[in-house]
Amino acid sequence: MQLPWHTSIDFPLILAPMAGVSEPPFRQICRQLGADLLMTEFLSAEAIRRGIRRTLEGAEFESVERPIGVQIYGADPDAMARATAIVTEEYQPEFIDINFGCPVKKVVQRNGGSGCLRDMELVGRIIRGCVGATHLPVTVKTRSGWSEECRQPVEIALRMQDAGAKAFTLHARTRTQMFGGRANWDEIARVVEALEIPVIGNGDIQSSADVIRMRDHTRCAGAMIGRGSFGNPWIFRDARALLDAQPPGPAPTAVERFGVALEHARLAIRLQGDSRKTVIEFRKHLGWYTKGLPGAAALRERLFQVESMAEAERIFQDYLEPALQLA
Repeated sequence: MQLPWHTSIDFPLILAPMAGVSEPPFRQICRQLGADLLMTEFLSAEAIRRGIRRTLEGAEFESVERPIGVQIYGADPDAMARATAIVTEEYQPEFIDINFGCPVKKVVQRNGGSGCLRDMELVGRIIRGCVGATHLPVTVKTRSGWSEECRQPVEIALRMQDAGAKAFTLHARTRTQMFGGRANWDEIARVVEALEIPVIGNGDIQSSADVIRMRDHTRCAGAMIGRGSFGNPWIFRDARALLDAQPPGPAPTAVERFGVALEHARLAIRLQGDSRKTVIEFRKHLGWYTKGLPGAAALRERLFQVESMAEAERIFQDYLEPALQLA
């Protein structure tokens, strides 16, 4: 099945668009460790149309991040089309993705994200407007429905395909599920059977082995990895190894974890500014990189209070010192 992106990878591994996480520093770390396709955080079409600088900065990326898609959301077809045209002209990504899946209340209240699923006629107008505003492929990411009573992923998928979407990503939960319960991979399989365009599977990929299970269970064309990558960008490396019938690499040691964490931190400073705000927003990543380590709770408690990246580095060195003395 022809994929609409500039990639020769048969089964791409895609970093999901996640607010406050899928920023350039993390995207570049994931690319280094095997992510085939990257996506920006989801961006408000209305803010793009109005030229809000902070939102426009969210569409920026460096050449090492290609191939990349810029994801937009909104409930006004005209604003969505205009935003698509602006992103196409100013940033020239490989594709434009429309977010019909975000369950966050402040987005849904304006009918954006998964809120659009309550009005499929509106969804069709949005997709057609975006398709008409760009020469780039327009793809969509959505959920299985607004609620359990309106759970109709195949119907949703067919209507989005008919409106011009070139690929379809399904997070197999409803909006009302938020991130609870289990993603229904059977629904992804049914959508794969029904559509002519590529279908990307999303939901409950927590390990590299989950990628293989999703591929085999659903026959999807690629996997989108979200929360499973938090503090674990190695998931892309290990999933690619399994896809290539190779053994995954050994689990990263504490030294390797901290090394990547500090590289990530340096990227954050270069790309987002050497400021207290950057450090505070980075604390969550520092915590995620410690997951599963001995004494992780106490380590996180210290890291969540750092005021500089240099302070984080000293905390890492203090943690490693006993092991280094024994080496």
